Amino acid sequence: MEFKKVDVEVTDSVATITFNRPDKLNSFDAQMAAEVLQALNSAQSDATIRAVVITGAGRAFCAGQDLAEATAPGTRIEEIVERQYNAIIRSIRNLEKPVIAVVNGVAAGAGANIAYACDLTFAAESAVFVQSFIHIGLIPDSAGTHTVPRSVGMQRAFGQMVLAEKISAQKAEELGLIWKAVPDTELMPTAIATARKLAAMPTKGIALTKQALNRAQSNSLEEQLLVEGELQAIASASADCKEGITAFLEKRKPVFTGK
Repeated sequence: MEFKKVDVEVTDSVATITFNRPDKLNSFDAQMAAEVLQALNSAQSDATIRAVVITGAGRAFCAGQDLAEATAPGTRIEEIVERQYNAIIRSIRNLEKPVIAVVNGVAAGAGANIAYACDLTFAAESAVFVQSFIHIGLIPDSAGTHTVPRSVGMQRAFGQMVLAEKISAQKAEELGLIWKAVPDTELMPTAIATARKLAAMPTKGIALTKQALNRAQSNSLEEQLLVEGELQAIASASADCKEGITAFLEKRKPVFTGK
């Protein structure tokens, strides 16, 4: 696929996916969504990529859905949600590599919830998040009703979703919605440094940790204890685990290969 509304760059085992519709505040249309999915799928299948960064061009991270497309004759909103947003969220959560969101500006609607769905989210101190769906009579999608209440509780989730007040990056960090708010000038260097650090770590172990957290969302304690045993067995058989133990015993820095 030729990328026209997304930029993809791979450096030091880190794939950076940039939403590139700055004139539309990086709002999604069908083509941009398809390109994002293709970029995520390529990152999964490319063994040289060991971490993924998602960010936006210009002054916004993502303003959600392009309403001009959503209101075209014959369009069914539920089909857009399934084809675009559900597919993207599943891809992020199932990607066997860490995914870092870098929120450089406004993250509204689906844009906010995509950022929340990533494994780590860094946001510029000037960035804001808003559950803007209610302004046009819709409900939050892109897993927002799953992710947000688990981070902040039901009252705060309901308040964010029906009052639709803007949340600052600092407040989002305090509430546990994102990993860290950083000064604007330090945003990309901080996020890329973290991505490169993750790319040099045991990729298999990170993927299994991510899988364990995904499964914990619906498991009982006893079920999750069994999951931990299951995944620990897989992790212990990995080349990176063997390298980590050997390096520890030999008192040297491990060299992980992601296998």
